[in-house]
Amino acid sequence: MARKNQLIVGLDLGSVKTSALVCRPNSQGKLEVAGLGVAESKGWRKGVIVNLDLTALAVKKAVESAEAAAGASIDSAYVGVGGAHIKGVNSRGAINLGKTPTSTCEVEREDWQRVIQTAQGITLPPDRQFLEVLPQKFLLDAQDGIRDPVGMVGARLGVNVHLVTASISASQNVVTAVNHAGVEVLSTVFEPLASGAACLTADERELGVVLADIGGGTTDLVVYHAGVVRHTAVIPVGGEHFTNDIAVGLRTPIPEAEKMKKAWGERDLSKPADTLLDVPSVGDRPSRVVSYAMLTEIIEPRSTELLELIRAEIGRSGCENQLGSGVVLTGGGAKVGGLLALGESTLGMPVRIAMPTGLELMGTTLPDPAYSTVVGLAIYGYRQRLLHDAKESSGLLGKLWSKVSR
Repeated sequence: MARKNQLIVGLDLGSVKTSALVCRPNSQGKLEVAGLGVAESKGWRKGVIVNLDLTALAVKKAVESAEAAAGASIDSAYVGVGGAHIKGVNSRGAINLGKTPTSTCEVEREDWQRVIQTAQGITLPPDRQFLEVLPQKFLLDAQDGIRDPVGMVGARLGVNVHLVTASISASQNVVTAVNHAGVEVLSTVFEPLASGAACLTADERELGVVLADIGGGTTDLVVYHAGVVRHTAVIPVGGEHFTNDIAVGLRTPIPEAEKMKKAWGERDLSKPADTLLDVPSVGDRPSRVVSYAMLTEIIEPRSTELLELIRAEIGRSGCENQLGSGVVLTGGGAKVGGLLALGESTLGMPVRIAMPTGLELMGTTLPDPAYSTVVGLAIYGYRQRLLHDAKESSGLLGKLWSKVSR
C-alpha cells in the first residue's frame, strides 16, 4: 500500500462522467499515474447538482475504482468546479507603502497580500464567493507590468487582478457531495485553469491563447495573454446539447443519439456522406436508416452556434488581436467531428484539439481530451504540494539562521 501523504488525487465531477485520478511522485520527482477510476455521473442538470445523493454515489464509485487500481486509499483530493454559475471580472487595487503618500519603502510579502486584498473590494451578492483570485500585473509608482514587486522600492503599489466568482450553494454542493463520499476537499479549482495546466505550454500563455473546455453541459473558457489570465467565461452549450439535437432530430433514445454522435465524429471522411446508419426509434417503432449527411445537417448548426459564442467571448476579453497561439479546444465535447476545420473558418485563427500531458505512465486512456481536467487537477495539486513544502523549508531555514546568527 502506498503512503497516503505521498498521493496526489484529482477529482473531476462532470455532468457526464466522474473521474478520480491517483498520482504519486517517482524517484526523479516527476508525478506518475497510480490509478484511474471513472463512473457515470448522476444527479446533474445543466452543469449543477440537482440530486446530492446520486452525485455522491458516483463520486464514491469513481474513488473506489481508483483506489483499487492504485492499491491505496483516498482520503483527500483537489476538486474541479465549473458550470454556468461561474462569473469572471477584472478588478484593481492600490495601497501606499509608507506612512505618507510620498515616502518610499521596500515591498514586502505582506504588502503583496494587502494590495491583492484591496483588489477584492468589489461588492458581491450575498449568494456569491471568490473561487479564484488571479494577479495580472503590479504597478509600482510609474513602473508598469511588474510580475512580482517583492523586494522593489516605491511609494505606491497597485495591482490588476482577475476575479472568478461562483455561487456559494453550487460550489458547496460539490464539496458536500465529495465529503459524503468520504473524501476531504483540499482545494477547489476552476476547471479550465486545471485543464490549462495539462494542455497549454508556457509559450502559448505568453503569446496569447484561448482555452475552451467543452464539457457535457457547458463550455468553460479562459483567455491568456502575457502569461496571465485576462478573461474567463462559461458558455451554456456542451456536448449534451449535440446529443439532444440528434435525439430530437432523429427521434431516437439518448444513448443511441450518443452513439450516433461518436460515429459521426469517427467517420471516414474519404467515404461518401450518403453512407447509411441504422437508427433505433423511440418505443416500439421500427428502426430507421439515416445517412451521415443527415447527421451533418443536425450537428453543424450547433457547432456553429458554439463557435460563435466562443468568438463573442473573445471579443469581450479585449484580446482578439493578442492571440498569437489561437484557440485550443479540449474536454470530451471537443471530439465532436468537424470542430477543428469549422473553428478555424469561424474564428479566423489557428485551432487545435488538445490532449492532456505532463504525467508519467499515462497509458492509453488518459491522453484524451475528456480527461484534461482531472489530469490538470493532479498537476495543480502537485504544484501546490511543492510550493507548500518550499515555504515550510524556507521558513525552517529562516528560523535556524536566526538562531545561529544571534
